[in-house]
Amino acid sequence: MNIDVVSPYLITIFLAWLGAHIVKYIISSIKKEKQSIRSYLFISGGMPSAHSAAVVAMATIIGLMNGFGTAIFGLALLFAIIVMYDAMKVRRSSGEQGLAISQLIKETKSKINLPRVAKGHTLMEVVFGALLGAVIGLVVFLSTT
Repeated sequence: MNIDVVSPYLITIFLAWLGAHIVKYIISSIKKEKQSIRSYLFISGGMPSAHSAAVVAMATIIGLMNGFGTAIFGLALLFAIIVMYDAMKVRRSSGEQGLAISQLIKETKSKINLPRVAKGHTLMEVVFGALLGAVIGLVVFLSTT
């Protein structure tokens, strides 16, 4: 397959998402947590943030290929900031609330089904995801230009 027909933008986003989930799996294996690699491809929360990796990788490749002063880079940067803020604040908060609700349901032995809880991310998980995304964006840029 000719690399010129495959979008470096899409390659970058995919590699950042996949890379973050592989790192999550490696960290989990080191901690001796037993889960399949398949479950780590769709896990919510954890180190590093795949959301942050993907959006920063996208913004990085757009900035490098189209220029950091372009409107499309500004839009990509805004999108990345919103996604990372949401991962740390909104999703993290709703995840903590979900855990508290689950605990109350268990303690009261209620027949209410336990809710699905999405963890969200800590600041460090978002920062490391963003760094991973920036590196992947740079590597893809250098290897496709």
